[in-house]
Amino acid sequence: MIKKINLLSAFFIITSVLHAQTDKEVIDKIVNEASQNSQLKELAYELMDGIGPRLVGTPQMQEAHDWAIKKFDSWGISAENEKWGEWKAWERGITHIDMVYPRVKSIEGMQLAWNPGTSSKGVTAELVVLPSVKDSLAFDKWLKSVKGKIVMVSMNQITGRPDDNWEEYATPESFEKMKAERDALEEAWQTNMRNTGYTSRTLPEALEKAGAVGIVQSYWSKGFGVNKIFSARTKKIPMVDVALEDYGMLYRMVEHGAKPQLKIVAEAKDLGVAPTFNTIATIKGTEKPDEYVILSAHFDSWDGGTGATDNGTGTITMMETARILKKLYPNPKRTIIIGLWGSEEQGLNGSRSFVEDHPEIVKNVQAVFNQDNGTGRVVNLSGQGFLHSYEYLGKWLKAVPNDVTKHIDTHFPGTPSRGGSDYASFVAAGAPAFSLSSLSWSYWNYTWHTNRDTYDKIVFDDVQNNVILTAILTYMASEDPEKTSTEKSVLPIDDKTGTPREWPSQKEPTRRGGLD
Repeated sequence: MIKKINLLSAFFIITSVLHAQTDKEVIDKIVNEASQNSQLKELAYELMDGIGPRLVGTPQMQEAHDWAIKKFDSWGISAENEKWGEWKAWERGITHIDMVYPRVKSIEGMQLAWNPGTSSKGVTAELVVLPSVKDSLAFDKWLKSVKGKIVMVSMNQITGRPDDNWEEYATPESFEKMKAERDALEEAWQTNMRNTGYTSRTLPEALEKAGAVGIVQSYWSKGFGVNKIFSARTKKIPMVDVALEDYGMLYRMVEHGAKPQLKIVAEAKDLGVAPTFNTIATIKGTEKPDEYVILSAHFDSWDGGTGATDNGTGTITMMETARILKKLYPNPKRTIIIGLWGSEEQGLNGSRSFVEDHPEIVKNVQAVFNQDNGTGRVVNLSGQGFLHSYEYLGKWLKAVPNDVTKHIDTHFPGTPSRGGSDYASFVAAGAPAFSLSSLSWSYWNYTWHTNRDTYDKIVFDDVQNNVILTAILTYMASEDPEKTSTEKSVLPIDDKTGTPREWPSQKEPTRRGGLD
């Protein structure tokens, strides 16, 4: 009996050693392929430079979906575009914004998303700014004067320098003085906005109804030369965002009585209705095909830039990871799904639709790895509130080279995300999903939803680092003999209620956008 036990123990030891050797061989090959044969720059060129921004409902979004299918197919990976809804179909055209009086100057700016186009002749009119009013009655009286005018609706910033530039060069006294003046200006602006009876969201529609022929905003992102670009809030007249530098000049000219005139040509096209998709690629599992490791990134973007770091870098990370795994690990134990989600920017709609439409997959998720917030190397990993997440994530991370993991802070069990990116859609459904959270690289100011989110902001060394991390985590999750636990931790006390916080609930996706 003792001899049998010793033989059995020896068998398990030998098996364990052989498996460890196999893991090391595969991991070494992954690192080598990612480092020596990276396809990241070509993927980034084709997606960001070749196709460009991927606003939901645009032809470029459809082009990106079709491109991804062809790319996956070239790697021998099965993929399809899975429809989940429909959206207002729109295509950006040429935008020209020019001051034509009292002198001529081309203005840096662009039309906002889903805004109706002008004719090729455009709209030319005098600029006016919002008045200071004591109440909504006074503002309604002023509204009658905007007929035939272009209205400026943003606060004029007192400086175009970001705070870190002030902090580096200004005296402490000058820096504090600027901040105090800015705070006072912002408070006065917000008070005046409340006095009008409108918000920044409702004001454009009121101005349009009052007869304004155009609206100009400047949503400065607190960095040199950078503005955030979102959607328009008018139905018939052009609404454009203008760079801080030009906006300030125009604002001062209005204040000084120069009566500047602006010409806006914005040749966008309303294309009716477009279907919306997720691109879903699959590497079928061999031993446990009905359990899933999901590589997650959102495919859509806003269209001020080309969506390079939000979320082109997440997209090419997951695609490059899939390419490497298909080449080096073509027969995974569990099925590997690559999900490139649509309409994340409007509320995680693509991933929420997938979670809602595929409960049979969600209940058998081994792990979801999501990367979204910029080009930086991964520096944070949270257990998202899953009680035993350390046991499996910690084990998988040990297989990752130290030069990758040494940058990563882990938080276990952590707390579940309630939004932010697509992993939250899976967490709400109880599936173990994790954000591979990146180093900032000034993401929030310079590239998040801005006109500067372009190829040149990609830090390829960091993206390559993330490919190595994601590929190894995926391999380890697929090979793990144990199914991951989905037991939830007791969440921290809610200060408002005095009771433990509740797990986030699933939210319904918007499946018909911009059409009502």
